[in-house]
Amino acid sequence: MKKFGFLFISVLFCGALAAQTPAKTTPAAKPAPAKPAPAATTNAPAAQTDPGYKFDKLDHDYGTIAKGAEPYCEFRLTNTGKTPLVIASAVGSCGCTVPEYPKEPIAPGQTVIIKVRYDTQRIGHFEKQVTVTFAGIAQPTYLKIHGTVEAPPAEQPFPAPGNGTGNTGAPVNN
Repeated sequence: MKKFGFLFISVLFCGALAAQTPAKTTPAAKPAPAKPAPAATTNAPAAQTDPGYKFDKLDHDYGTIAKGAEPYCEFRLTNTGKTPLVIASAVGSCGCTVPEYPKEPIAPGQTVIIKVRYDTQRIGHFEKQVTVTFAGIAQPTYLKIHGTVEAPPAEQPFPAPGNGTGNTGAPVNN
């Protein structure tokens, strides 16, 4: 019985040891050594560096404006490519920033205006963004607007009768 127990433990031990040994595989083909990248950075094609359009500015500073002041600013977009350019979308970062943009294709060399309206009824500092995406171009362009909307000077209410100022609002006959 002791021989059987010893034999059983030995087989169990050998099985556990075999399970821990990695399976032998045939050696895989060695990968070819990596070739150094060609010095194409100096003569990279223009298509990689030129997106095919150009904005006159990417940022508009309203400065300090009065509540209810002119809410529009404009960004000029020129198609510098050789094919028509289509604005797929232009979306403001919130409902207070609303862009207007042409829906028809922009011909090569043509300049159009993207008009952005900010709600100048909101008092205080603002920093907003318009995301412009183009058909066939993966990277969007971000147009930024910022400024401060100033509250109007506080209106002075007409003095009420009996407030001690002596001015009741009634006409004075001298």
